[in-house]
Amino acid sequence: MQYIDDADFQIRIDDDQGANIASVVWREMEFALPFRGSPLNYGWYSLAPWAGRIRDGLITSPTTGEHQLPTNLMPPHAIHGFGFVSSWQEIGPGRSLLHLPKPYGGATVEQKVEVLDDAIRWSLEYDAGDCDLPAWLGFHPWFPRELDRGGQLELEFSAEKMLKRDSEGIATSELIAPGREPWDDAFTGIRGTPALIWEDAARIDIESDAPWWVVYTEDSDAICVEPQTAPPDAANLGIRGEHYLEALFVFTAI
Repeated sequence: MQYIDDADFQIRIDDDQGANIASVVWREMEFALPFRGSPLNYGWYSLAPWAGRIRDGLITSPTTGEHQLPTNLMPPHAIHGFGFVSSWQEIGPGRSLLHLPKPYGGATVEQKVEVLDDAIRWSLEYDAGDCDLPAWLGFHPWFPRELDRGGQLELEFSAEKMLKRDSEGIATSELIAPGREPWDDAFTGIRGTPALIWEDAARIDIESDAPWWVVYTEDSDAICVEPQTAPPDAANLGIRGEHYLEALFVFTAI
């Protein structure tokens, strides 16, 4: 377990449980959703070496062909990579390293969490080593709809396009105008800076140059706003994702 205690922030990173940022306290308010029985639905965690679902858990290497990924958490599809269900190694203050399992053997992922005044800088870097499988990255923070004080969580988010999903909920390659909430969708062409607002309590602005964002608003307890270097099922959609991702979470009292 890693602890960061810096001015107004108290942060807990559970390296044994996916390097999950299991607690984010700012000015005595908790901004990470507590454990709810599954590694999928609590805290703030990294998505690596892929983000979102991969159809039927099948991914293809140009040299070794098709590989089957685990589908036990969201059958029949693979979801969110290996990072959030793996034990990471602490390599310095706020830094965690993961040696990925097969078929991504030889590749590594490094997570870094830093406090900068009233902001958290979260970064993720993938080193492919000798692995030539497609890889892309994401962040998956669960923001509680209610804090200990203030109003219900409101989301400020606008985008030009989103990917149409099929009957299985998997993103297709078709770009369409954003539909109405609730969302479990991948967006691109983000307008402005996405923000989470709890009236009379706090505001978090998420600054990132990520080209894709997944927003999930179907949960009654929380909202997820997820910067990603590529959308779900990117490899099968012919979309390549960068191997570095960074986001700045800026906290403001309101």
